[in-house]
Amino acid sequence: MTKVTAQMSVSLDGFYAGPRDTRDPKDMSGWMQGPEAPGFFRVTRWAVDAMAWRERQGFAGGERSINSEIIEQTFAAAGAYVMGRRMFDAGEIPWGDDPPFRAPVFVVTHRPREVLERQGGTSFTFVTDGIERALELARQAAGGKDVAVAGGGELLRQVLAAGLLDQLELHIVPVLLGDGQRLFDPSLGLGPSEGIELVPTRVIETPELTHIRYTFTGRSKLALDDRGASGDLVGPAQPGQ
Repeated sequence: MTKVTAQMSVSLDGFYAGPRDTRDPKDMSGWMQGPEAPGFFRVTRWAVDAMAWRERQGFAGGERSINSEIIEQTFAAAGAYVMGRRMFDAGEIPWGDDPPFRAPVFVVTHRPREVLERQGGTSFTFVTDGIERALELARQAAGGKDVAVAGGGELLRQVLAAGLLDQLELHIVPVLLGDGQRLFDPSLGLGPSEGIELVPTRVIETPELTHIRYTFTGRSKLALDDRGASGDLVGPAQPGQ
């Protein structure tokens, strides 16, 4: 059955890039000098070093490793993609005529544009009537394989908040960035007594980072925990208790 999946590289303190750059994302030369780039390239360094990522981009070299195998699996599982317009705008020129997706991509946007056909099986369809419609079209195009939410982080949070994601793989890099764009923030719309439950289904540790795959069980109410209390509810245990 087709799943809606996503994967994201994050720092140990939860950032996937530095502070948001408000300039035109198409100006990559300016973006490279802006506040987002240092954090982004630090948490994605593992992927850039992997042979599978470099081959997919048309670059030579790279390391054949567990990290590279995980990237191969990620590409192989996806039959279609959904992404935000800001990510598309930033990637259109660097991806060139043969983008790495090699599958239909559905871009969630408020700005209509004709379908953009590229080499290698990649096409970009611009969907102006919301995330759910984009996911519906992607499922139809995926041929029974998964639909991958390719990013960016803002779109992924919207998919999470709407309860539309089945599987998330976090690539957790052992670095503290201290500031930037968090994958999980208040835009998820959780109340003070509500959480989104995840179940870890795969954990792979490498010297560079830890890969954790989760499935979702949905939102649930958070309950006060009175286990161990005798009679009245007790507060949190103090050190030494």
